[in-house]
Amino acid sequence: MRAGAFSFRDDPSVPRFDDIAPLAVMDAECALCSWGAQMIHRLDRSGTVRICPVQSPLGAALLRHYGMEPGNPESWLFIADGFAHADFDAVIEAGRRFGGMAWPTQALRIFPRPLRDWLYRRVARNRYTVFGRGSYCAVPDPAFQRRILR
Repeated sequence: MRAGAFSFRDDPSVPRFDDIAPLAVMDAECALCSWGAQMIHRLDRSGTVRICPVQSPLGAALLRHYGMEPGNPESWLFIADGFAHADFDAVIEAGRRFGGMAWPTQALRIFPRPLRDWLYRRVARNRYTVFGRGSYCAVPDPAFQRRILR
């Protein structure tokens, strides 16, 4: 997934949004993703990273822009400085930015990309079965809710 910085700005199908701060595009109906969104909220000391459900018009448009299918369970993006990172690369990039307690995500780098990609697909395809369903949009914390772009 190679695209120039802020390439989504030139895509008329992507709704305009404030793209200065990083954005995590993730499944709002997955318990594992809900946990991940809550971890972003806890670990992002800057308080700037926003979260966008893949089920929203913006989230779906961003996934399609980067050649991903919104209904595909493997779809997860972390967009920072205009560049999109997917799958475990997104986890690694988010962890690098958060630092502190997120540093263990850097250990994923020891695995060759094909193995990381295979492992990510296995987890993603089975996430509802293994982890169940849960909605991060239902988290009552007002500070958390302010991070969500719909």
